Amino acid sequence: MTPRNSVSSGRHFLMVSSAKRRTRAILTGIILFISLLAIVITGFGTGGFGSIDSLIAGGGQATGTTIATVDGRKLAEQKLTDTINRQYNMARQQQPGLTLAAFLGNGTYEQLINQLIVGMAVQSFGTAQGLTVSQRMVDREIVNIPAFRGVTGQFDENAMRAALASQNVTEAELREDIAQQLMQRQLLGPIALTARVPEGVAREYANLLLERRVGSIGVVPAQLLVAGIHPTEAQIQAFYRGHRDRFVIPERRVIQYAVIGRDQIAAQTQATDAEIQAYYRSHAATYAAHETRNLQSVVLPTQAAAQAFAQRVRGGTSFAEAARGAGFAASDITFNGQTAQQFATATSAQVSQAAFAAAQGGVVGPIRSPFGFHVVRVDSIQRSAARPIESVRAEIASAIAQQKANDAFTAIINRIQDRISDGANLNEIAQAEHLQLVTTPPLTQAGQSPDQPFTAPAELQPLLQPAFEIDAEHPEPVIQPITENERYALLGIERAIPAAPPPLAQIHDRVRDAAAQDMALQRSRQIAQQIADAINRGTAPAQAFAQAQPAMPAPRPIDMRRADLSRGGQQIAPPLLALFSLPERRAQLVPAPNNAGWYVVYHQQRTPGDASGHPEMITATRAEFSRSASEELADQFARAIQMQSRINRNDQEIAAVKARLIGSATE
Repeated sequence: MTPRNSVSSGRHFLMVSSAKRRTRAILTGIILFISLLAIVITGFGTGGFGSIDSLIAGGGQATGTTIATVDGRKLAEQKLTDTINRQYNMARQQQPGLTLAAFLGNGTYEQLINQLIVGMAVQSFGTAQGLTVSQRMVDREIVNIPAFRGVTGQFDENAMRAALASQNVTEAELREDIAQQLMQRQLLGPIALTARVPEGVAREYANLLLERRVGSIGVVPAQLLVAGIHPTEAQIQAFYRGHRDRFVIPERRVIQYAVIGRDQIAAQTQATDAEIQAYYRSHAATYAAHETRNLQSVVLPTQAAAQAFAQRVRGGTSFAEAARGAGFAASDITFNGQTAQQFATATSAQVSQAAFAAAQGGVVGPIRSPFGFHVVRVDSIQRSAARPIESVRAEIASAIAQQKANDAFTAIINRIQDRISDGANLNEIAQAEHLQLVTTPPLTQAGQSPDQPFTAPAELQPLLQPAFEIDAEHPEPVIQPITENERYALLGIERAIPAAPPPLAQIHDRVRDAAAQDMALQRSRQIAQQIADAINRGTAPAQAFAQAQPAMPAPRPIDMRRADLSRGGQQIAPPLLALFSLPERRAQLVPAPNNAGWYVVYHQQRTPGDASGHPEMITATRAEFSRSASEELADQFARAIQMQSRINRNDQEIAAVKARLIGSATE
């Protein structure tokens, strides 16, 4: 069973007592420890991005090729591929550019298989020990999953089915997964709860967290040294030879395109007088005098009921009120803007004829039709005079021009597609269709020209990626939309220039500056080391920085506890890590990010921590250590179960499945 986003908070909230809550919390940690994919948890039971139940679950009825057996139970290829697909999709939500090959790399594929096998082994062992899971236990878990609750806050079967359908999961899979989790809870829960960490161990670690260190951090910026560094020509050439990869220009392409827009065919779409007259004749009913009516109408099953209804309306009751009394809503009785033909279609020819013969405010009926007995009231009448051709000439011309433009635009696109299919090249098509080709300088996929000033026009932006998807060895032109249904481009490439560093002569100044920056970085390290050596000999940090040649900015004093390092959940800066790893009165170098220079970190004084006045910290530390110990203990137990299980792996098929998955993803 694989993780399901739609029920992501399910199992963590199915606890009915404090003991069960503690077991569940520990088991959640166990599962996270066992699983390779804890970083992409998005399904049941974790309250985070999901769970990894599928990675430790048993197999059910296997179908398709068997990739392994555990105590006689089969792990089918379909089970594995379903697990991989769902885990991969969740991973891509965090890393949109992640490829399947990268996802399955670094041993992930093999560890996924191993997780499934471990789960099957645990399931088999639990069954052999007489542990059972009843349907009632599974039902109780299902009805408590928040994602399955309706608007009333109670379990709703329709909500459950919708949630499962959205993740392509069957109810049988859900039940199997929950049963496996309940089995694992029964088996691993008691083992996990036996782990205890002595209070003395927790106290020592809490003391460590409260340890305080005083020191300083200074930096020797490479940028301060660049101005005085002037590489020789020989040094520049040597730097270029040793760092060619730093100057590689990405693949560039000379792009050719011709814009095809509606404005280019405007002259071909003007309506002629003959076309206008023909259009007017073919739409005579539209421009002839006509009448529309706003009507109210009901249909009743018997003539007596219809007669009584008509008498009420004729007696002064409003049509809407009478209809309301007969069970009709306002929308049921309203027919606005009706022509005789339209109303005849809605009712019958006889009813429509009577309604259009009545005066405004008149009531007609009952009139029988196949639907029943009609009563109709004429609310209002709108009469439109005939419109002569001269009064609608502009309107007709616009409609004709629009239609001709659509036809012409479609025709030119279809002709170009046909020419491409027939093997015509870009220039042949442009010449045949009288299109103006635009040729760009060599551009990267980002639309940049390293060789000359160039700003990509707006129309080129949507063409850049498609241009780089054209086969460089067989550059067949393509039609690419710029603005859907408005502007297209005939697109091709003249040539492709592979990625390579340009000749040194073209980028001499850039290489010179990079070489100077590199030399400045080396000099920065030398100065930083001299400062550190001086501090380690007893010179005060501020004095050591001031006496450097050249003098460097004064170091910044630091006074903090070890617990403050991880506050806020942010990444810990390397100089701070160094501060808490140095002996007292020692200095050490730490590289600055982005080759900006070197830090000199100095540890002046250490004050040991004392957690005796912070019992809550000792308690929290002990709980954290106990949880880790529980995870380790349960993991070792699960691995022991795996080792004593009868496991047969079909290594040939396992390799073949991986090859098929990666191969299909790269086709």
